[in-house]
Amino acid sequence: MKCATRSGAIKVSSVLLVAGAMAGGLVAGTGSGAAAAADALRPAQAAPCTSSQIVADSAQRTDSTHVLVTVTNQGSKPCVLNGFPTVALAGQGSPEKNRPLQVARKGTARPVKLAPGGQASARLTFTPVLGEADGYCASGADPTVAPSIVVGVAGGRYQLAPDDGGEFALCGNTVRATAFRGAGS
Repeated sequence: MKCATRSGAIKVSSVLLVAGAMAGGLVAGTGSGAAAAADALRPAQAAPCTSSQIVADSAQRTDSTHVLVTVTNQGSKPCVLNGFPTVALAGQGSPEKNRPLQVARKGTARPVKLAPGGQASARLTFTPVLGEADGYCASGADPTVAPSIVVGVAGGRYQLAPDDGGEFALCGNTVRATAFRGAGS
């Protein structure tokens, strides 16, 4: 019995040794695929993005309830952006009248490395206003309308108007938001 157990252990150890060597060869290889695989395993080599680097420059309405907020790294060095935006309705030209919204986070936040000039986006979803013209909320409450929103990202606050010149309209005080994702993610 001891021989069979020892022989089985040697076979399993040999298989694991060969598999480990093959995996190590793939990561340590010199081909472009190996380099890309090694880069993917390395953590982001950049400092967190700050408000002095990041500029929010777009609130693109994709339909009546969705807005794509895009930020750009205008710094001279790469940075890492991670997380979800905060959102408030702008106070009609008066910051003390801003109305913070609860952000329901959708998905998982992952670090996004932004090269200088690199962009990342988060998608905001508002509870829709029903009907035409003044509209109404399914809950019976009055809709809230604002000409712009204030988005918080990387320690900064950015006031953004919809790219189509309209206004933001929503029911309730919650907005759903995805985490920031890099271009092409």
